[in-house]
Amino acid sequence: MSRTVTGGIPIGFRYTPGVGNGAFLDALRDRGVLLGSRCEACGVTYLPARIFCERCLAELTPGVECGPEGELVSWTVGHVDLDERPLPSPEALGLVRPDRSDTVLMHHLLGDGPWTIGQRVEVVLADERRGSILDIEGFRPA
Repeated sequence: MSRTVTGGIPIGFRYTPGVGNGAFLDALRDRGVLLGSRCEACGVTYLPARIFCERCLAELTPGVECGPEGELVSWTVGHVDLDERPLPSPEALGLVRPDRSDTVLMHHLLGDGPWTIGQRVEVVLADERRGSILDIEGFRPA
């Protein structure tokens, strides 16, 4: 059984992407590419870019272009919002492993599906990009 407490807590925040995510967002905005970082010691390519390896703590430099296509690793369809109100139409979300990346991005899946694990998808960029994860509209079948 779900319990909900009504009310509000006024919280302001400012997102600071840092060096790695900043490089990722700048590359997305300026060049329309997905920028990652590769750890030569571990052989792992992180996306979005990171400045250190999460496995061995080696210093990393953003500089690996990933995608624009990739593999759909998992997906789901949402029918209600966070407040349990029905959405105007169902929304599909997927975990996508872009080519040349060892990590996944979660984003909208565009179109009506059907979706299958292992399916090839491609990134769809917004016409006007501002340096935000929303510069990616989502992924569609490749």
